[in-house]
Amino acid sequence: MISAANPQRPYKVSIRKLDAWFGTKQAVKNVNLDIKENTVVAVIGPSGCGKTTLIRCVNRMHEMTPGATAKGEVILDGLDIYDKKVDPVVIKRRIGMVFQRPNPFPTMSIYDNVVAGLKLNGVKDKQILDRSARSSLEGAALWEEVKNDLHKPGSSLSGGQQQRLCIARALAMQPEVLLMDEPTSALDPIASAKIEELITELKSDLTVIMVTHNMQQAARVSDFTAFMYLGELIEFGPTDQIFERPEKELTERYISGKFG
Repeated sequence: MISAANPQRPYKVSIRKLDAWFGTKQAVKNVNLDIKENTVVAVIGPSGCGKTTLIRCVNRMHEMTPGATAKGEVILDGLDIYDKKVDPVVIKRRIGMVFQRPNPFPTMSIYDNVVAGLKLNGVKDKQILDRSARSSLEGAALWEEVKNDLHKPGSSLSGGQQQRLCIARALAMQPEVLLMDEPTSALDPIASAKIEELITELKSDLTVIMVTHNMQQAARVSDFTAFMYLGELIEFGPTDQIFERPEKELTERYISGKFG
């Protein structure tokens, strides 16, 4: 049984001495990071610096890649998710993920896309499924746009709507933490703005950890920012501090566009 949140613990997620590899190549190196509940954390850094690998370690998705391994601790409400007694399936329910490109199930309706995870976990009661579909689509700011088209294919939606559908699918599992891997990189500016607004709204109920290559986006939506370089966490702090008064020269050089 996984413990509930402990008010004595100040952080929702604590990462301790985390290392991750793809075969013999180390992608994440000794990362230590504390993340407060109901905040948005942006993870920035140049391509290939370990951002995506880091968040995939936070819900044990990294180890699903053949040859990929991780060592260290990821502590969720005081419980190390890498403890051998912990069921990874339960962790993936508590820590949801939204990927870079919208990936609705193409043969499923909008409705079935949202409730797919619930059905997979044995929920059959149609009233429960209906309530969850509506509340999740409302949570993803999509309900008003699709409420009369729930049985149309999820693939019939625009790119931005498909991404919000994927967010609704994640919300249906009632996660406590939502990981987002460059959620707007494949979207146009208008759709991206809707996702950014949604992220700001979601943090009242969730803790959001978002990888982004867009520094302006990180500055707009995040409370805290982590800067990574060559697999290492270089600097972490309140977003305004990272962007306006970084402590590390490497951070300042990246923020100012001197490399990347």
